[in-house]
Amino acid sequence: MKHQDLISPLDNRYSHQIIDLARNFSESNLNKTRFEIEIDWIIFLTTQCGKNFKPLSFAAKKNLVKIKMDFDHKSAKRIKDIESKTNHDVKAVEYFIREEMEKFSNLKKYQHLVHFALTSEDINSLSYAVLLRDARDIYLKKLDILIKDLNSKSKSWADIPMLARTHGQAASPSTLGKEIKVFQHRLSRQKAVLKNTKPLAKFGGATGNFHTLDLSDSRINWIAKTRKFLNSFKVEQNPVTTQIEPHDGIAEICQCIQRINNILIDLNQDMWIYISNDIFKLKMKDGEIGSSTMPHKVNPIDFENSEGNLGLSNSLMSFFADKLSKSRLQRDLSDSTVLRNLGVGFGYSYLGINSCLTGLNKIKPNKDVAHKELSENWQVLAEAIQIIMKLEGYDNAYEEIKAKTRGKNIDQESYLNIVNDLNISNESKGKLKKLTPFNYLGIASKLAKS
Repeated sequence: MKHQDLISPLDNRYSHQIIDLARNFSESNLNKTRFEIEIDWIIFLTTQCGKNFKPLSFAAKKNLVKIKMDFDHKSAKRIKDIESKTNHDVKAVEYFIREEMEKFSNLKKYQHLVHFALTSEDINSLSYAVLLRDARDIYLKKLDILIKDLNSKSKSWADIPMLARTHGQAASPSTLGKEIKVFQHRLSRQKAVLKNTKPLAKFGGATGNFHTLDLSDSRINWIAKTRKFLNSFKVEQNPVTTQIEPHDGIAEICQCIQRINNILIDLNQDMWIYISNDIFKLKMKDGEIGSSTMPHKVNPIDFENSEGNLGLSNSLMSFFADKLSKSRLQRDLSDSTVLRNLGVGFGYSYLGINSCLTGLNKIKPNKDVAHKELSENWQVLAEAIQIIMKLEGYDNAYEEIKAKTRGKNIDQESYLNIVNDLNISNESKGKLKKLTPFNYLGIASKLAKS
């Protein structure tokens, strides 16, 4: 099928943007990962698990490693062909390995160790943990690019004053850089959380009790042994499970990405409003069309695209976290089809980051409009007036200034008249007269540059 014939926009319209994620979560890579785990388990059993497992000869081990390294598109297709008969994906991998081992005389006597003492979920649990491990790294690299871009812009725009708005109304001034810094800081925190949230896997057999491994050799500490095996894949062990690893770790990852998505949606919506209010101008791209009927338009489409994709990701991530952490008794199979869609949730979030980045690279501050907004709203200095009054002992400072400013548009002249009428020291009056909406910024610039 051609790209345009595929149902998901991740596989057609947006496929070029998520190549690395698509490859990671592909059916082919899932089977390749299962395949590699099965091979490595044979090597592990025969080298680190005692006398009941006959050691591989040097030549036999070399051939087994060769089988592992030779996995290709043809191998993936063969596994799918076998699955069409077995109707069991993990068993198809096992049978394929047996076929490959059959080609080497020194490996035939080790065929009984393929999938030894394992249940399918042991293989799947570790496989999905590996896929999540790598997907998280791909995702974090993209997120880091966005965080660095926000950090750069927060510093560059640190000293550009702007009218802040709370409840959509004029509020104490800020700077463009500081408002961007807020998002950089929030995302950096969640990045650290995601980086430290490690995928978990189990390797304890049919109901999580290590039955078959213990039966094979009860002298071995199989929890410690399997932990060592899982750690070789940079995956942490959950030693106490049912047949399935409960997926709480996956839920934690999904919930963290959901929080990242929400921060980015917040950023997209703010940028949309700033652009609508002309605080930011959009750079025009040659040949680009804003509206099919209104030629003048330059639309904030990248922020809108980002918001939509992040919303789709949120729906999936929320469902994953809710669904995957529940399973009837020792297991049911309802998690299986859900796990296959993890890449879709990651994909839409990744697209959201990408579109947000594109949008951020198209904007530039409109200092004239920002200046005009501040010059028309001297009432935002009411906060400063009542604080100075309180410092001089006024008990009803807030109420007095409220009566003079609430719901009113105050210009410079009116502001100075209010200050002159105050029964405060000349020093305090002088301090207030030096204030303008352009310099009443607190430590906004310092925060932006931090």
